[in-house]
Amino acid sequence: MGETLIKVEGLSKKFCRSLKKSMWYGMRDIGSELLGKRHGADGVLRQDEFWAVKDVNFELKRGECLGLMGHNGAGKTTLLRMVNGLIKPDQGRIEMRGKVGALIALGAGFNPVLTGCENIYVNAAVLGMSKQYVDSKIDEIIDFAEIREFINSPVQTYSSGMNVRLGFAVAAILIEPDILFLDEVLAVGDIGFAIKCLNTVRRISNKSAVVFVSHNTQQISWFSTRVMVMDHGSVVIDSPNPSDGIDQYYGLVKHEQQISGTGEAEIYSVELLVNKQCAESKEPTIPHGAEIGFSIKLHINSNRSGAIMHVYIMDEAMNPIVCLPVNNTEGKLNLFPAGVLEVTMSMGAVELSSGKYSITIAVMDSETNEALSRVQGLSPFRIISDRVQWGKWVRHVVPQQIDVLTPPL
Repeated sequence: MGETLIKVEGLSKKFCRSLKKSMWYGMRDIGSELLGKRHGADGVLRQDEFWAVKDVNFELKRGECLGLMGHNGAGKTTLLRMVNGLIKPDQGRIEMRGKVGALIALGAGFNPVLTGCENIYVNAAVLGMSKQYVDSKIDEIIDFAEIREFINSPVQTYSSGMNVRLGFAVAAILIEPDILFLDEVLAVGDIGFAIKCLNTVRRISNKSAVVFVSHNTQQISWFSTRVMVMDHGSVVIDSPNPSDGIDQYYGLVKHEQQISGTGEAEIYSVELLVNKQCAESKEPTIPHGAEIGFSIKLHINSNRSGAIMHVYIMDEAMNPIVCLPVNNTEGKLNLFPAGVLEVTMSMGAVELSSGKYSITIAVMDSETNEALSRVQGLSPFRIISDRVQWGKWVRHVVPQQIDVLTPPL
């Protein structure tokens, strides 16, 4: 095992919702510290205060990458800034060994009046690097940022993307850190530059300890050796299996049903069938390989020539993973007449990766494809699997059997 580069014990930080009270509390805390008392009122919440981070513990060794996930406001950036020394914790202890690099606010320290080239040297001087060392790296930085044409122009004339390019190049190439903090830095820029950044992060992470904050589950699954999920300042899960952490992260996401269309069709109910039996819970957990299906009750009140239906299985990010067209016995789209209908369909053994899924139903006019009703966020369910994990492609499946029942006239 590699040497431990980061050790965090009982780390906590509280903030105040009121600016005036925050300033008053800050003055009292400074006074308490001058008297040798504990910072932060001994961990007791005062009026309008809340815990932004509460009792976080972890260790990170060289060669490990900790993927840090959570919804906006969960405390990820606050934790990262405390570990990086930008914010003083109210409680806890931080140990770090080695050279630290942080890609938290790319380009935030650039002087807008100076040129890109001048800002590179200024940033390097702040980091304690010699001019000779920067001279040996300057062409590599400029080529990586892909802004050679504008390197002698003032930074205030740069676009946001150019600032990000230069900021990443300076931090990644000049520092060569033992510890690297990344806070959503790969969520900006064009796809070509993002790929270049990903490759650079992968190279650095092989010999460094990396804390990687992102909402992108694919990037988390690619880079992370473990995943920590935070919610309201506390750690929900810290798992060496990234798939468990990602599944827990999406379990915190609440998808509300969204309805659109002309209103000429209405979805009454959708029941999830597991091994031909109705699921007993509202969000069942289904093992990989089980047979699933759907029982759909709807009402079509359109006087048009007929309606067609598609059923989609959506992933946690509401991206369509599987499209199930409701076909007849001849393999063509089934035309539904007006009235109340019950549709039972089976997709056979489920071949999806571990994760959380939901159903979207679209009822459309057969001639114009106009949406008569589209409802998403129906019948959420989870798939668990030891064999098919995050980061793998899912297999497209088709329904094996569809039965359409119409009431007698």
